[in-house]
Amino acid sequence: MNQPKFKRILLKLSGEALLGDSQFGIDPDVLDDIAEQVKKVLGMGVEVAIVVGGGNIWRGSAAEAKGMDRSTADYAGMLATMINALALQDAVEKKGITVRTQSAILMQSVAEPYIRRRAIRHLEKGRVVIFAAGTGNPYMTTDTAAALRAVDIGADILLMAKNKVDGVYDSDPLSNKAARKFKQLSYMEALNKRLEVMDSTAFALCMENHLPVLVFNLQAPHSIEQAVMGKDIGTLVSDHEY
Repeated sequence: MNQPKFKRILLKLSGEALLGDSQFGIDPDVLDDIAEQVKKVLGMGVEVAIVVGGGNIWRGSAAEAKGMDRSTADYAGMLATMINALALQDAVEKKGITVRTQSAILMQSVAEPYIRRRAIRHLEKGRVVIFAAGTGNPYMTTDTAAALRAVDIGADILLMAKNKVDGVYDSDPLSNKAARKFKQLSYMEALNKRLEVMDSTAFALCMENHLPVLVFNLQAPHSIEQAVMGKDIGTLVSDHEY
């Protein structure tokens, strides 16, 4: 049997990764595939927490560029992450899995508030925990929320699932076919090369807490399962071999 490499993971899903081949919204087939993989990962005995973005519904930076107040735009983005979290919650529950959604801003009717000890207890009981609404603060991305939650719950690794990009490159692989992919990087290499692994605040959190980050393509077959088993996919950012 394939054995998992990690006991507790934090899976970061970008909002764009939920688009599939659509231009806007959520692709039900993508949700179903994620839910099926989460079920298999749980079956390996791995504890799964998830942070989901909202870029498939709302882009705060784009709204700000058109004149909206930055804080207001960011709060709207937090609501978009809740829509995605509830859709993902439903998809995972349909696989017979118990899910708890926790929100960084109070939404008592649809989610628990984020409470670290409660989140860890849910994970220990084999429940999937979805963290929504980012950190609850404007000016903070969902990348930062993912890094913060991963450190807070003691995750072994942060899995960054990207949309049609299978790792970290020295330039944009979607526009430059000659872009070179990195198999593994140290935190300082990623910083010195100014590679866009994630936003700087999130990256600093990972580096300071020695949290490894694996960047991989969500659309690749069985990608989440392979990441959990430590297969050679994507790009690993860490100061240690795994």
